[in-house]
Amino acid sequence: MLHIVACIKQVPDTKIIKMNPKTNTMDRSSAPAILNPYDAHAVEEAVRLRARYGGIVSVLTMGPPPAVKAIRKCIEIGADEGYMITDRAFAGADTLATSYTLTKALEKIGEITPIDLIVCGKMTIDGDTGQVGPGIARRLDMPPLTSVNKVTELNKAEGYAIVHRKLEDGYEVIRSTLPCLISVEKEINEVPYSSLPNMLRAARYQPHIWSVSDLKDIDKTQLGLKGSPTIVSSVWAPKKPQGGQLLEGEPNEQIRQLLAVMLEHKELFGATAGGGVS
Repeated sequence: MLHIVACIKQVPDTKIIKMNPKTNTMDRSSAPAILNPYDAHAVEEAVRLRARYGGIVSVLTMGPPPAVKAIRKCIEIGADEGYMITDRAFAGADTLATSYTLTKALEKIGEITPIDLIVCGKMTIDGDTGQVGPGIARRLDMPPLTSVNKVTELNKAEGYAIVHRKLEDGYEVIRSTLPCLISVEKEINEVPYSSLPNMLRAARYQPHIWSVSDLKDIDKTQLGLKGSPTIVSSVWAPKKPQGGQLLEGEPNEQIRQLLAVMLEHKELFGATAGGGVS
């Protein structure tokens, strides 16, 4: 049976979130928590692959107890099972510690049902690093296929997958052995509105919840803040750009004003500005 696992995260809605002026950090309480948009496409792609090839779709997240809402959203999209790992020991994890913790949870899930494919979003909107997916693949010793915008074929019997990877000037077709990990672009699919049966199931669904004591062979020095070599020395909001200068008068007068500005800042234009208007 084909088993696809999507790794997801609950994040603050960055369209709404504000910066704390005293601490210069994101005020996560100022914005609602949502399923990371890239991860929604990852779950949708897993569901579509299940429809083509059969099998089951599981989702996995690491986070505080309220992150169960993100799992229920994945059940709305069509996932079969949800797993959440939550523990104070995981707090403050950077991408290295996060990939380690998720890997240990994936190993436990794989003992229940062997995993054929792991699907991640390209990145999270609260971090934008895109490092967790490849980090998991490295730890599990499986091929990482990043920036995937199409899955052409998934063949468990012969043990391979064929995908398209997005490039700046087109795409490349890659054939990989299974199991493998893919991180997907948003354009890989459109996430439709959830069906009523899925919404009802999600409302009642209780995910599998594990703490650090439920994971095997855990090195606690690699968890949370202790296992995170990344240090954020400071964070600040960018300064608002100063307003531009309005050119007044008739067109010829506006041109003279523009040339005067260009002469004043000629180093910005790569050449000497000059000329006149009759």
